[in-house]
Amino acid sequence: MSQRKPLVAGNWKMNGNQALLGEIAGSLVSYQGGADVVVCPPFPYLAAARAALPGNVQVGAQNLSDQQDGAFTGEVGAAMLSEVGCGYVIIGHSERRALYGEDDALVAAKFARAQAAGLVPILCVGETLEEREAGNTEAVVCGQLLAVVDAVGIDAFASAVIAYEPVWAIGTGKTASPEQAQDVHATLRATLAEKSPNIASSTRLLYGGSVKADNAALLFSQSDIDGGLIGGASLTADSFLAICQAAK
Repeated sequence: MSQRKPLVAGNWKMNGNQALLGEIAGSLVSYQGGADVVVCPPFPYLAAARAALPGNVQVGAQNLSDQQDGAFTGEVGAAMLSEVGCGYVIIGHSERRALYGEDDALVAAKFARAQAAGLVPILCVGETLEEREAGNTEAVVCGQLLAVVDAVGIDAFASAVIAYEPVWAIGTGKTASPEQAQDVHATLRATLAEKSPNIASSTRLLYGGSVKADNAALLFSQSDIDGGLIGGASLTADSFLAICQAAK
């Protein structure tokens, strides 16, 4: 783990309930580790999460609208998220890109909207299995990153987080080896460094893709991996706590 303060974010996706929130909150009361911790439940539980979680744990949303407000039925605005206590928001998750057609331009617009409301974006980038096997990993992930950099400017990443999530490793039980993950993280950091060495050295890069309690420490020990974006393992209080404790 680098000198950048590690961060662990739990993405519940469309899972969970009030009982799970109570279990997660209860397990994190005693957490005194060195990582920043963020819990990202579905929209209906955001306010309850802020009320239940200890003060040293942040709340994050899983998505937001690229619009400020208006006649956009079913959408949720950045200012609304901030008002109910969110500090972070996930942007451009692979499921949003693949299932809901979010392209790079929309992802960049959401990133900008989040920052305008004082939220810290967790920008997700990642390649499919087909793209990896074709040797296009670097082109895909750096293209997704640069689409946002070009839209908002490199200085915006002084208050942003990047999460590398290989699509082929999400919810499949497959995990990029520590070496594979480190290679991509190093490439992402080098891409940032071409724009600003200072921003590159300070931006936290998370790994997301079947991170579990038994592999987290080895993944987080890589020099450019600064924590994790955790899916399924964040739905069990003990496993999420163990992953948080692995981020030292």
